[in-house]
Amino acid sequence: MNKYFLILVGLSMVLVMAGVGACSERVIRMATTIGPVDAGIVDTLIELFEAKTGIKVEYAKAGTGKALEMAKTGEFDLVQVHAKELEEQFVAEGYGTERIDLMYNDFVIVGPKEDPAGIKGLPLREALKRIMDTESLFISRGDLSGTHVAEMNLWKAAGLEPEGDWYLIWEGGPQGNAATLRYTNERQAYTVIDRATYLVLKNEITLIVLVEKDEAMLNFITLIPVNPERFPNVNYDLTMQFVEFLTSEEAQIAIRDFKKDVYGEALFFPNSAKWRSLHGK
Repeated sequence: MNKYFLILVGLSMVLVMAGVGACSERVIRMATTIGPVDAGIVDTLIELFEAKTGIKVEYAKAGTGKALEMAKTGEFDLVQVHAKELEEQFVAEGYGTERIDLMYNDFVIVGPKEDPAGIKGLPLREALKRIMDTESLFISRGDLSGTHVAEMNLWKAAGLEPEGDWYLIWEGGPQGNAATLRYTNERQAYTVIDRATYLVLKNEITLIVLVEKDEAMLNFITLIPVNPERFPNVNYDLTMQFVEFLTSEEAQIAIRDFKKDVYGEALFFPNSAKWRSLHGK
């Protein structure tokens, strides 16, 4: 009797452990850029997906460069980032399968109301040159995040190489755009920041938007599934269910309407291929 009892107990333990394993496998691990998390859109979309499917999504947030490096370990199933050159390299090196359009917003240049460099309303190139020529304090994240890469590209497109004491690479940049914007406000300096972060913090700071609505300042956020051929342990099938949901009409509408009633304007705009096929750009 004892022998059979022990066998049954053993089988029960195996079944319980198998059940635990099955549950743990229904988790998608995402490395994501920080801005959309701080704005709240990431949690909103995850909650919708989890309620619909019962599949859990866990994430770690970091600047785009760091998020991509984290995904190169095979410990994540998906990345959500916003730096095209780095994304293309990640895919070309075989770490990701493809870049999938999700949403976008735009970058703006913010600065003190007094605007010591006199850039308000100027074209982008002229505004950056004025900041450099007047040596007005400018804060850079300096961490190869998507925002930092975008900022460097704007200087490059303007034919300018920022350097000097006025161009401050902030050591706290890896904390994200919200932290960088708060620090820029403390210093009453200029910086390039995404509009969503500015809108979320607008009532906490005195900085204002001075330069905006240049096509070069669009900020595209994409998804990249981690390559299962390189990392067989990734939950690719579940990840693609998540991707399919995020790019669906339902999720894209949620992106379009996210907190628009709170801030009076959109924080993000839908940009999936499916959305564009139905609604155009």
